[in-house]
Amino acid sequence: MKKVKYILVFSFLLGSIAIKAQQFPVYSQYMMNGFLLNPAIAGHEGYTAVNVTAREQWVGLKDAPSTYALSGQTRLLKNSFIFRSASVRKRRRAKSRSGRVGFGAYVFADRNGAFNRTGFQGTYSYHLTLDRSQLSFGVSLTGFQFGIDDSKIVLLDDVDNLYNNAEKSALVPDANFGVYFSNKNLYAGFSAQQLFQSSLKLNNQGFGFEMLRTYFVMAGYRFDLIDFLFVEPSFLFKSTEKFSAQGDVNLKFYFKEDYWAGLTYRTGGGFKLYDETLAGKGSSVIFMAGARVDKFYFGYAFDYTLSSIQKNTLGSHELMLAVKFGDNARRYRWLNRY
Repeated sequence: MKKVKYILVFSFLLGSIAIKAQQFPVYSQYMMNGFLLNPAIAGHEGYTAVNVTAREQWVGLKDAPSTYALSGQTRLLKNSFIFRSASVRKRRRAKSRSGRVGFGAYVFADRNGAFNRTGFQGTYSYHLTLDRSQLSFGVSLTGFQFGIDDSKIVLLDDVDNLYNNAEKSALVPDANFGVYFSNKNLYAGFSAQQLFQSSLKLNNQGFGFEMLRTYFVMAGYRFDLIDFLFVEPSFLFKSTEKFSAQGDVNLKFYFKEDYWAGLTYRTGGGFKLYDETLAGKGSSVIFMAGARVDKFYFGYAFDYTLSSIQKNTLGSHELMLAVKFGDNARRYRWLNRY
């Protein structure tokens, strides 16, 4: 059987990863679960929410990237509660919660050719009410397990001491921070991921590469067109410490809060403006749609790449499933943000 061949020199490969490769999983429906990009969003709606995302990139190419993610978030109830004992005289009232604290967790598995990453994140958030708006802050402890699949690596030189003496897995810890402002129509957020720029070391000589601190800026505004129809333009801008940037421009339409459809233009990053907009290098167009059934949310996105790689693929596909509990199940009556 013919092996899957990645003809490469290991040192060149790692150098390429450090400079150009995506250091985070890519999502197209992040506006449905902004917690994936900004820890301050954990619990900001007041719901207890669980989201599952499955993404297959460049379908048709062997060993193309794929990502699977599971996230959950909640917010502590504000209302006081009563501990009861057998005797009514021993009844006591516990201290009321402020209703400002949120928690979240996020795990993902990311596969890209011979490289595997399994990541995790634990989040604490704090929310302040400002008249008819809300200002949120969040911090996360994060990490991912990096691994190399030997069966998918073929070196130019079989006796490559650099590769043969390297560890095939490593744990990389780090931290994220975010701030998020929201009201009935507007939202805007800033977050920084990999604050400590931890190093991925693959041997005891320190060989490896440094994870780059990455910044995310997002914002959107919801316009009411008629009673049951509104439109939401938004954008996302992300950039590393080395100013390798990428941007998304989104336009989504909602019908009765139950159905939505949208369009995104995503730049490729690392190209000149002319190449991005007119030559289509690295950029893509994303079509998305979804529906809500009771407390369940279903979403689908299709990425059409405008670069030459599209000729050999069936595009990228992303499925999202979410469930939100709150108004009926846990009765978050304290959530009077507006």
